[in-house]
Amino acid sequence: MPTGMERIPEQRLQKLANIRAMGIDPYPPRYQRTHTAQQAVELLAQAEQSGKIETEEVNVAGRVMANRSMGKISFLDVQDGSGKIQLFLGKSVLDEQSNALVKELDIGDFVGASGVVFRTKSGEPTIRTKTLTMLSKSLQPLPEKWHGLSDVELRYRQRYLDLISNENVRKTFRLRSRIVSAIRRYMDGQGFLEVETPILHQEGGGAAAKPFVTHHNTLDRDLYLRIETELHLKRLIIGGFDKVYELGRIFRNEGISFKHNPEFTSMESYEAYADYNSVMEMLEQMVSAVAMEILGTTVVPHGETTIDLKAPWQRLSFRDAITQYSGIDFVQYPNADLLRAKMREKGLNVDPASNWAHLVDDLLSTFVEPKLIQPTFLIDYPISLSPLAKKKPGQERVVERFEAFAGGIEIANAFTELNDPLDQRERFVQQAKEKQTDGEASGVDEDFLLAMEHGMPPTGGLGVGIDRLIMILTNNQSIREVILFPTLKGKAEEQP
Repeated sequence: MPTGMERIPEQRLQKLANIRAMGIDPYPPRYQRTHTAQQAVELLAQAEQSGKIETEEVNVAGRVMANRSMGKISFLDVQDGSGKIQLFLGKSVLDEQSNALVKELDIGDFVGASGVVFRTKSGEPTIRTKTLTMLSKSLQPLPEKWHGLSDVELRYRQRYLDLISNENVRKTFRLRSRIVSAIRRYMDGQGFLEVETPILHQEGGGAAAKPFVTHHNTLDRDLYLRIETELHLKRLIIGGFDKVYELGRIFRNEGISFKHNPEFTSMESYEAYADYNSVMEMLEQMVSAVAMEILGTTVVPHGETTIDLKAPWQRLSFRDAITQYSGIDFVQYPNADLLRAKMREKGLNVDPASNWAHLVDDLLSTFVEPKLIQPTFLIDYPISLSPLAKKKPGQERVVERFEAFAGGIEIANAFTELNDPLDQRERFVQQAKEKQTDGEASGVDEDFLLAMEHGMPPTGGLGVGIDRLIMILTNNQSIREVILFPTLKGKAEEQP
């Protein structure tokens, strides 16, 4: 593969040299833009309402996306962040330097244009350009058939080309930004305090996931990229903040799939004196409100069907849902060997090293999750799947936990939080024993236990997978379509 200067087309280098020879800086430091493309179009509409056929002079700027030459005149399509506008380039209108510059233009160049906006006979808003300014010479051609490329890895690796060429992709990420802002507004409006907690942790626990490990040179010790924000946010509840949330990146050393990326965005919230029932209500109200604010509806397309995000959402018992969809009542098979044998009877390929909790989770992901297209809460989980959740009164093996699903994927997870420090210690110890055989198990976090020993009020906690929620709201079937720069294979691994 050519690298460095070898990969730049000779024709473009020659045009760059020609521009410099004309005394033009092909990469000037600034340009005084007065209007975006969209603002220029709106300005023309306002002028026409006043009976005028053109506007006052405007300065627009953007990337050349099309160049149609017709002898003494040319039409350029120029695109900026707001959209496209057409430029009319006539030799009799342009100044001398601008006329010389026209023949050095390529698709992909950035230009500035000064002139009045008028409407052509075909009705196209157009700038009658008097002065053309080179703003950035593109040395690489844009792919001619970008929309037809089947190499999705290349689309994600060269996201800038994907954004240049695909308005739907740009729309997705504009919506993502607005959705995240709307979530913040909702949480702030509910009286929650947004906080920031450490990304580098001294312990690699707090959730069932493998952490990434890094090394701090000065301290000469390993640190872990956070796999959750939970334990630090609970410290703030202990410290006296009644409602807190954090919206930020989480890092988990796990596989990549249509719903998994090793780094992803999560929103976790904790509310004193709340439980998982009140958290359920808050989540369904938040998602409904965000959908209405950003999309104007709670009914969103999902492939060939639709999803209605309007509250209230369906509630199903975790046990009943697995029994219904898999035909296996896991409570009747209380250890891994018995459950594994039953799953094999059903024709499942079961990992012989999986513990009971992982087997139950396999039943959930295989049989239940794909069926939950409409928003659904699965409630009341086995305690072995939820080491940080509070037991359901009168049920020693069940905790007050829910997971929320939509579009066949999990979008949120929540507990009535465990606030008994002695019970928490016992569960940490049990997790530490399992760590020898389960790389996702947590250890004993003594610092967190010390905080809990100072007293923690009854608390409802929530974790929302922001990327997955955005998948639902934007009708995308892969998490990599809603993350600007998803984790990809190394380039060497992509070679045949």
